[in-house]
Amino acid sequence: MTSMFMTYAATLPVLRDAWGMSATAAGSVSTGFQLGYAVSLVFFSSLADRVGARRVFLGSAWLSAVSALAFALGARSWGTGLVLYTLVALSQGGTYTTAIMLFADRYPPARRGAAVGWLIASSSAGYALSLLVSGAALAWGGYPLAFFASAGGPAAGVVLAWFALRGTPNVVHPRREGARFGTAVLKNGPAMRVILGYTCHSWELLGMWAWTPAFVAAVFAITGAASVRAVELAAYVAAAFHLMGLLASSSMGRLSDRLGRRIVLFGLAATSAGCSLVFGWLIGWPLAVVFAVGGLYGFTALGDSPVLSTALTERVHPSHLGAALAFRSFLGFGAGAIAPLVFGRVLDATNAPGPFPTAWGWAFVALGAGGLGAAYCAWGLRPDRARAPGATPSPTA
Repeated sequence: MTSMFMTYAATLPVLRDAWGMSATAAGSVSTGFQLGYAVSLVFFSSLADRVGARRVFLGSAWLSAVSALAFALGARSWGTGLVLYTLVALSQGGTYTTAIMLFADRYPPARRGAAVGWLIASSSAGYALSLLVSGAALAWGGYPLAFFASAGGPAAGVVLAWFALRGTPNVVHPRREGARFGTAVLKNGPAMRVILGYTCHSWELLGMWAWTPAFVAAVFAITGAASVRAVELAAYVAAAFHLMGLLASSSMGRLSDRLGRRIVLFGLAATSAGCSLVFGWLIGWPLAVVFAVGGLYGFTALGDSPVLSTALTERVHPSHLGAALAFRSFLGFGAGAIAPLVFGRVLDATNAPGPFPTAWGWAFVALGAGGLGAAYCAWGLRPDRARAPGATPSPTA
């Protein structure tokens, strides 16, 4: 389902020239996508509390397949790209938080971190696939072929989801008497700290995802690679960074089941913040150094995502989990929508016009502020320990 997420980022250096975009305009397409995704997550998550997560997940999956094809057919300029890529985002939000809700119903807390980790890891696999497919298709038939190739993912995903969920019941949790969103979420201190940490995490992660392929393309361009070849190679390298995120998601959730959520969240957030503060200054350094730091960056920036999601399921009652995820998504993806635009603005301010800027340090430093904020929020959580199998924490622990 996520194979469309990185298609725009993978083809961005070519699209800037083909569509005549400044860095700020290029960032606005990513911003439109993230804002659309935030709105989609809020709507579908809230709806899932009322009609059930399974039903919403499958409906959103069908819409995703249709909108992906529409983007591939119609995105041929900055305006059409902005509108249609936002439409893709508006359709896909119901396949993320509802999946977390389905996992929360199926797995006990002692195994939930590992389970959600594999869920996030599957998303990373989709991101990597998006970059690999886009890079190869770009070399063969330009960006239109890259769009069409990536659109095949949601079409295949909806068929697989339909078969996978055939035996899964559609559960609607009854609400506790007198419980409202304000008391269940807004006045729930531990939950709000996790939500704020997720917001800071999203600023850093989504800004990094939007611009890292273009940064790596600039790194290759400095070594003398031709324009399209540099973009193709950058797509492959960025895909490798997402594979590091896959490893992080599949392992860090399980590690947090053993060591506790707080310590794992803090270690990952602090390390990713450090990567943000140095990564952009590495242009012109040996490729091995750029790739090594980029791999660590990809690992740590995404590694806390399943832990944050699991931590929220443990601090909010199931009857309000959809609403809590909706609120978290609104703040997190709202911040993630602004980050690529701010990054592009800083890039414009520190470089001459052109598809391959040479000064990237300050733009990545702007993302590092989010990583530092996520580390602060994690440090403020109550210390926790691994739980015995079957143990169930209080929703406000």
